[in-house]
Amino acid sequence: MILSDSNTTASRGALIVVEGGDRCGKTSQCSVLVSHLCAAGFNVMAHKFPDRTLDTGVLIDQYLRGTKEVDDHAIHLLFSANRWESMGHIKSLIDQGITIVVDRYAFSGAAYTAAKGIDLEWCKRPDMGLLKPDLVLYLDLDPKIAAARAEYGSERYETIEFQAAVRRNFYQIADDSWKAS
Repeated sequence: MILSDSNTTASRGALIVVEGGDRCGKTSQCSVLVSHLCAAGFNVMAHKFPDRTLDTGVLIDQYLRGTKEVDDHAIHLLFSANRWESMGHIKSLIDQGITIVVDRYAFSGAAYTAAKGIDLEWCKRPDMGLLKPDLVLYLDLDPKIAAARAEYGSERYETIEFQAAVRRNFYQIADDSWKAS
């Protein structure tokens, strides 16, 4: 997936992305990472996609909770719009020297929509030009193990079969720069 490089300077913050399937521990690990970076003296903020506080995020939240139906292509574009809606603010923070740790990013958008049978390359296009992460941490968890975790199944995509397809797509999207655990 081609994302745009942001300007690299000594005082620039970093964009760190944590990816993985549902209930793999992304939110927990983001919190731990932010705490460790703060303790080490870095100026750090957390961000989560989709950002359900934005206008686009309200509709996405309704869709994910199953209270609203949206065409697969349209919801994919809405997820992308949600990321684009935050880019100016995130870039500004990074340029001010603040490191942003993001729970999900464009890679999730492509992996999840492609799991519905939509062409992976088509899924990548709406996010071309987003800031390129300085680091992607991929948390790999067998969907059967994730299914045993609390609240699994409370959102639309939380089935073992769907999460297995998402996991396969992450393997296709990942490159040598990703760190997996």
